[in-house]
Amino acid sequence: MSDKQTLSFQAEVKQILHLVTHSLYSNKEIFLRELVSNASDACDKLRFEALNRPELYGDAPNLEIRVFFDPAARTLTVRDNGIGMSAEEAVQHLGTIAKSGTREFLARLEGDQKKDANLIGQFGVGFYSGFIVADRITVESRRAGLKPEEGVRWTSDGSGEFDVEPITREQRGTDVILHLREGEEEFAKTWRLKSIIAKYSDHISLPILMRKEKWDEEKKEYVLSDEWETVNKAAALWTRSKSEITDAQYQEFYKQISYDSEPPLAYTHNRVEGRTEYTQLLYVPSKAPFDLWNRDKRAGVKLYVKRVFIMDDAQALLPVYLRFVKGVIDSADLPLNVSRELLQESRDVKAIREGCTKRVLSMLEDVAENQKDKYAAFWKEFGAVLKEGVGEDHANQERLARLLRFASTHADEGVSFADYVSRMKEGQEAIYYLTADSLAAAKSSPQLEIFRKKGIEVLLLVDRVDEWMLAHLYEFDGKPLQSVARGAVDLGKLQDEEEKKHAEQAAEAVKPLLERLKTTLKDRAKDVRVTTRLVESPACIVVDEGDMSTHLARLLKQAGQQAPKALPILEINPEHALVKRLESDERFDDLAHILFDQAWLAEGGQLDDPAAYVRRVNRLLVA
Repeated sequence: MSDKQTLSFQAEVKQILHLVTHSLYSNKEIFLRELVSNASDACDKLRFEALNRPELYGDAPNLEIRVFFDPAARTLTVRDNGIGMSAEEAVQHLGTIAKSGTREFLARLEGDQKKDANLIGQFGVGFYSGFIVADRITVESRRAGLKPEEGVRWTSDGSGEFDVEPITREQRGTDVILHLREGEEEFAKTWRLKSIIAKYSDHISLPILMRKEKWDEEKKEYVLSDEWETVNKAAALWTRSKSEITDAQYQEFYKQISYDSEPPLAYTHNRVEGRTEYTQLLYVPSKAPFDLWNRDKRAGVKLYVKRVFIMDDAQALLPVYLRFVKGVIDSADLPLNVSRELLQESRDVKAIREGCTKRVLSMLEDVAENQKDKYAAFWKEFGAVLKEGVGEDHANQERLARLLRFASTHADEGVSFADYVSRMKEGQEAIYYLTADSLAAAKSSPQLEIFRKKGIEVLLLVDRVDEWMLAHLYEFDGKPLQSVARGAVDLGKLQDEEEKKHAEQAAEAVKPLLERLKTTLKDRAKDVRVTTRLVESPACIVVDEGDMSTHLARLLKQAGQQAPKALPILEINPEHALVKRLESDERFDDLAHILFDQAWLAEGGQLDDPAAYVRRVNRLLVA
């Protein structure tokens, strides 16, 4: 090419540029990430080609990226000394958006949002993001290996045409010069550019240089000096070998990415190779954030692709129940949509999510096995959230079940299913549990009386998520989970024949009383029956085998949801003095309702008509 040429974009280009600059990026600063990423790619390409042609380095073997601005001219330049472009490559690469693929690109962009994995590189959209803040872009470049007079200048205002002309350029590589729009002067300030580079490009392996500022005593302001400084760390911690990194460095990096002043509870650092290659550095915090229970909360995993920051809330890379995990995932080939801001669901994403989930669970299993005090601290902070995974992650349900910890009638905290099974009585076939609003309410529940008498351990579940979790978890290690407040009490082999026979005789003896109670309480109780679960209390409330627990019904009501209407069952203890008194007392109706109300209160319920309860008790007190 010997003279300046003006080439036309296709008719669709205005529409494409409008989409690129207004629809594909949620914030303006993304353009700098894209340009720095392109500059890094150009250096990588030179490094690759120079393996066979080392002379391409010339007298500049050190690869670098420079970012500088001219406030007076209102320009921002991103310079690299990478592979550079010839005139033909400038037309080809920078004009890709105007090639025959334009219609395909536009169709994908306006289609069903399932963006192609390589649209940025394939169509040059990353470069064109510069038009977010610039009304004109000039690119000056010379390919490594070409003569200085074989440089090229490419210019466009994005309105439908671009100019290409030859220039003499001494250094190889590329300058991308943005002519900033009115109102975009913030991108010609040192502090603003440094903050963007620190956020998005801090871990690019090449040094990113900017001019230092110095104080001008005469002007009483900071001015740019001729001295350059590296503004990125230029060494991604996670890319280094684990043997080179100290625990202190891991902890310092955690504080940088999490803004947490507390050290992490645990971390794991691995490089995964295979069909999907990525590096993971994942941390479990020691303290729960204030918004832990917000399931729409952004995840704490930062996503990088080839050490270039993409996003800091990569929700697709870990399940929701692990939303407390912080860290970095760096993929070599992860599919992204055209803006790099939203992950595209794919086999690669699924593989990374599954791999990271298993790694986090392995980390927690190791802590639970070898650092029990530390795991107890973790459980207090995050245990209730981990329970969500039992219903959401069927593939890992068994592993999650082994990580669960509960209170029980034997201990106030830290009881695992494995602990419980190891302490089961000879002949015990089920894992017994009770759900309640609080540990105090659970401990004082009359449903526990027969279990205490026989020394049978019962798990006490008091988290709001427990009822939901139990709808998905039916057994552990072949042992069914059985509520002590649902259905008739069945201790199986733990109840001897003498006890069963005595219970049957007692039920027969009070049959007339049961029928009378059923009539009096017909609007409040589905059934009234004799039970063997009570030792000290006169009565208790249970629900039928297929009905919703009263605890879950209360939770739904508190959440403003309607629970299915189902009457409970009243179980009575025929040996209790109050029950014996019922048979001959003339105030039978009052005593029957008081018996039911007290059982309901002991179970944790609220009375629909507390005033009626008070009137009945008062009548008894003054009689």
